[in-house]
Amino acid sequence: MIFIPLFLASCLHRPQRMVLEGLAQGSYYAITYYDDQARNFKQGVDSIFHAIDLSVNLWVDSSVICKVNRNEDVILDNIFIDNFNIAQKAAELSGGYFDPTISPLVEVWGFSAKESMELTSVMIDSLKSLVDYRNIRIEDGKVVKADPAMRLDFNAIAQGYTSDRIGAYLESKGVLNYLVDVGGEILARGGKPDGSPWVVGIEKPAANWDSDRVVQQRVEVRDQGIVTSGSYRKYVERDGKRYSHSIDPTTGYPVEHNLLSATVIAETSVWADALASICMVMGMERSLDIINSLEGVEAYYIFVNDKGELETFATEGFQPL
Repeated sequence: MIFIPLFLASCLHRPQRMVLEGLAQGSYYAITYYDDQARNFKQGVDSIFHAIDLSVNLWVDSSVICKVNRNEDVILDNIFIDNFNIAQKAAELSGGYFDPTISPLVEVWGFSAKESMELTSVMIDSLKSLVDYRNIRIEDGKVVKADPAMRLDFNAIAQGYTSDRIGAYLESKGVLNYLVDVGGEILARGGKPDGSPWVVGIEKPAANWDSDRVVQQRVEVRDQGIVTSGSYRKYVERDGKRYSHSIDPTTGYPVEHNLLSATVIAETSVWADALASICMVMGMERSLDIINSLEGVEAYYIFVNDKGELETFATEGFQPL
């Protein structure tokens, strides 16, 4: 007799598909999760976005990072410290091709809240002297800079970090099957009720920033972060020439190579975010050495070959996905 009510109870508590969507951090977010109580976590998610904006958003004048960049006295919160430490780790791994002190160059090229400026090689060389992750550290709860004019920029990892924080929040509520997408920085955990994995699309490189989106490749993911960084939508035009948003800290100039996008799979979204940015600065050949040296990390590259045609390359562990 006891099996009947247990069976009925299990039917009543079948996981419900919940979707949260909106705008945040200058982009979109889309969160899908399964919950047998059909709970709406929008308020909690919004609070995470708000806290991260107040900490590391360069477009929020009162944020911790803006105060640090202005050399104001400010208490560093855990969000800022997390982003700083992750960025420094990525910088060390890449030998400085990823550098969180890139902000002066990002600003002058026009990829920030500030307007771009007329550029000269002398100006760029001068700003390059401010870009070196080895000249900044956290000591006794304060940011210590070798030069007060140094400025931080965590935009290359902030959205991946946000996806991870939202994922941790959902798990704290007992939600174990979810897909968090913040501006294309994705964290997948578990899968769908039928046991199938999450499926995400890798975009085909577009001609312009406002071109229609076309899926190049579909990928199955489970318990992974996946992030694509590309040069084809984020760019500025100067004197008729298009410049990528990926700036090489070693030269001070936007990169010029044949790599159009890099998609990285890692354990977390923030680490996939950092590695995808590293790939876009270093290019495919050099970044592959880093990707192949890391356990559980895979990559998928889209590039232009010598004939001007789109070509792809996937690491061995990426291909089965």
